[in-house]
Amino acid sequence: MNLKGIKANFLGDSITEGHGVTDTEHNIYWQRLGEACSLAEYRGYGISGTRIAIQHTVSDEPRWDLNFISRVAEMDPDADLIVVFGGTNDFGHGDAPLGVMSDRSPYTFYGACHVLIRKLLAKYPDAQIVFMTPLHRIVEERGERRLKDFVDAIRRVTEFYGIPVLDLYATSGLQPQVDIIMQKFCPDGLHPNDAGQEKIYKRLRGFLESL
Repeated sequence: MNLKGIKANFLGDSITEGHGVTDTEHNIYWQRLGEACSLAEYRGYGISGTRIAIQHTVSDEPRWDLNFISRVAEMDPDADLIVVFGGTNDFGHGDAPLGVMSDRSPYTFYGACHVLIRKLLAKYPDAQIVFMTPLHRIVEERGERRLKDFVDAIRRVTEFYGIPVLDLYATSGLQPQVDIIMQKFCPDGLHPNDAGQEKIYKRLRGFLESL
């Protein structure tokens, strides 16, 4: 995929918003991509704490309930590329069940992934849509919930629609359960710092250019 001169939208959570970086004007992965690859426009739609699925109970922090599905309508319509990067908050503090592949309800994670993709396809039928899986985090099990199950759900649903997925869980090189990696790239055990965002940018650039 030739990135020069295209318009791109990046839908995500706190990592896309830039939590943990020193400069939210230049150091987020999508900003680095836009500057380095001469994108015509690159627009971030990251909101901290947000999830893909619709929740069953209203969150203590109302901003967290601005789910990905509802925000598709607010995104600029003239994008050539859509990158979706979410799911870690669905695992981390969401109450929507994981669900199963056949779900089409936005109140389960599987179902919400289907609903989100169909909304994106309807709005951007000619655009390249790409998903990125959640990164590893310091805690990956919460009761009976496992982060890897949410990663696998994204892999399965995107495959169903033939949508490319950049598997950051498998290939980012960011594993905060290793002390030196946490210190250098994600000091709070979840959010990449400037160096961590650089890793994501490089993975994303190589992935997009290979499409």
